[in-house]
Amino acid sequence: MRSRKSSLLESAPEQLGLSWDAIGLMAGVDEAGRGPLAGPVVAAAVILDDQQPIRGLADSKILSEKKREQLFDEIHAKALCFCIAEATVAEIDTLNILQATMLAMRRAVEGLRLKPIKVLVDGNRIPVLRIPAEAIVGGDATVQAISAASILAKVHRDRQCHAMHEALPHYGFASHKGYGTAEHLAALREHGPCAWHRQSFAPVREWQR
Repeated sequence: MRSRKSSLLESAPEQLGLSWDAIGLMAGVDEAGRGPLAGPVVAAAVILDDQQPIRGLADSKILSEKKREQLFDEIHAKALCFCIAEATVAEIDTLNILQATMLAMRRAVEGLRLKPIKVLVDGNRIPVLRIPAEAIVGGDATVQAISAASILAKVHRDRQCHAMHEALPHYGFASHKGYGTAEHLAALREHGPCAWHRQSFAPVREWQR
């Protein structure tokens, strides 16, 4: 990891907008968990198989939990390759959430078994990569590979929140998934932060003991 926090967002020449696309494998990238007060931020990178289409891919936020779980398994079975990666709570507190998100995305892309010729990233920022990349605002709703990545990242993180809930049920992680709901803030007031809370986030700092 580079010591300069800005390094993850520096523009590389090959990441500038391209007027054409070569023929080859395209990877979609998305993240889950930027907004919550607790838990890691998760990113996924996916290369889909054109010969095995997956019906129903969409932005994970508009899908039911049951549908996300179904598609999670189908993506595992049919994608050419995928990688799910994280940036830890400690990395979020050290780097800040944006830089940690870029780090998780970079890890996901670098973890792919196959090398894509281009990476399509949901949003308006891209991590520094050795592969040409393009940011697509709303890509999780319009690009199937990004939709698949959003589903993998969301389901993976939700499962982590359920595991956190089993360990510390009084915080209610299974229901609010770490977001700053009234239930979660009330638990913070009563119990203080736990090891999974992001100490750099203001609502958590307020209730540190």
